[in-house]
Amino acid sequence: LMVTSKDCLSKYGEPEKQSHMALYDFDCGISSIPKKIYCNNDMINPLRMAINLVKERGLSDSIKSWDGIFCIRKKRVNDSYSLHSWGIAVDINAFENQMGTKGNMSDAFVKCFKDSGFDWGGEWDHADPMHFQLSKI
Repeated sequence: LMVTSKDCLSKYGEPEKQSHMALYDFDCGISSIPKKIYCNNDMINPLRMAINLVKERGLSDSIKSWDGIFCIRKKRVNDSYSLHSWGIAVDINAFENQMGTKGNMSDAFVKCFKDSGFDWGGEWDHADPMHFQLSKI
């Protein structure tokens, strides 16, 4: 089962509280990724693991744009909050992986995130191939 906004409300409270968030140094050597990342405390280690796998597997060039982790907003498909509202999701290469498309994420790239504890939006009924979110919190 995927993490829901109800799960996040239960664990972290209202998104505006942000007591579960912090600014992390994240100088990973990939120029398209910011050197500081504001995200959920539960997100940082899986994210570091995913990016390390991307680098180890020679896929750093796959990250062309870093399109954000934290943004308090409702989902586009219903009235619940997006998991970005609690900083446990990241969008990558949004310009070529729009919601509702197959996108062009390679299986090898997606595997780096799945191996690190993320679900991938490209596998959903309403595909969102730019989107990766924590599999559990």
